[in-house]
Amino acid sequence: MQRLQRAWLRRGLLALLLWPVSVLFAGVAAFRRASYRAGLFKSEGVGVPVIVVGGVMVGGTGKTPVVMAVVEHLRARGLAAGVISRGYGRSLRDCREVGRGSRAPEVGDEPLLIARACGVPVFVARGRVQAARALLDAYPATQVIVCDDGLQHLRLRRDIEICVFDERGVGNGWQLPAGPLREPWPRTVDLVLHAGEQPQAGGFEVRRRLAAHARRGDGARTPLAALQGRPLTAIAGIAKPQAFFAMLREAGLTLERTVPLPDHHDFSVQPIAAKGAELVCTHKDAVKLWRLQPQAWAIPLELEITPQFWTHLDRLLDAKLSSAHGSQTA
Repeated sequence: MQRLQRAWLRRGLLALLLWPVSVLFAGVAAFRRASYRAGLFKSEGVGVPVIVVGGVMVGGTGKTPVVMAVVEHLRARGLAAGVISRGYGRSLRDCREVGRGSRAPEVGDEPLLIARACGVPVFVARGRVQAARALLDAYPATQVIVCDDGLQHLRLRRDIEICVFDERGVGNGWQLPAGPLREPWPRTVDLVLHAGEQPQAGGFEVRRRLAAHARRGDGARTPLAALQGRPLTAIAGIAKPQAFFAMLREAGLTLERTVPLPDHHDFSVQPIAAKGAELVCTHKDAVKLWRLQPQAWAIPLELEITPQFWTHLDRLLDAKLSSAHGSQTA
């Protein structure tokens, strides 16, 4: 898989060999989207504006932190927001609310993180329309729904699409399996966020940084600087573990050991031992790890998004809120 991911960054021999297959993949995706536009398949609205935060790239691009930032922005405006998600990696197939006692295998680690960090209603289901309707049934005062991922889930009618890119940009610009794109780019979306200098993606820049504090499972907090000089074991079950480790080192922390793990790692199946050092992890890992090791320090990720992005988002959303419905089709 790592070899394939490296091949996706340029148009080398492996990518060229896979290109004919990507043409077939692209044709299927284009037919599906055209079928929705022609009315052969129906996109369903849910009665309130829906903001989809997704991506066209395979792998993690940092969508969930953007979802959380959008939710906090909506709350700061005084709007009642809710979040829906498929709940990637969950073991159950039902539709359910992410509650205080929910576990990651039941609802997914990212929905669990959003619910705990943002304190808004979060519902998960394989079908996002089902999740949205369940959320509105339980919380009828909800004014805006934010969908975590789902840019390609065309059955859900959306009002605003936010596409998130990481430092890869669009890679080699080809679709799966010859490249990392799920669908052709450029394509029409309302807003684009990118990390780093990515002229291919365009849009507004987002910068990611570690928070200035760390939290334990028992609620204790400490300044991040207080962890400097202490022996640490850093673990990360995210799309790019090495990026997290690099940020820790840049913050002056001493990492005696780093443990990169697969995205959405299940700590109940494969526990991690600290081996005499204090554990530090991402906030996403902590919602699972704290059940087993509440002494682990979680370091949240903070986003710095240019103010112009929020101005554009507010303008788009206000137009939707002022109309009775106004959702657009895929």
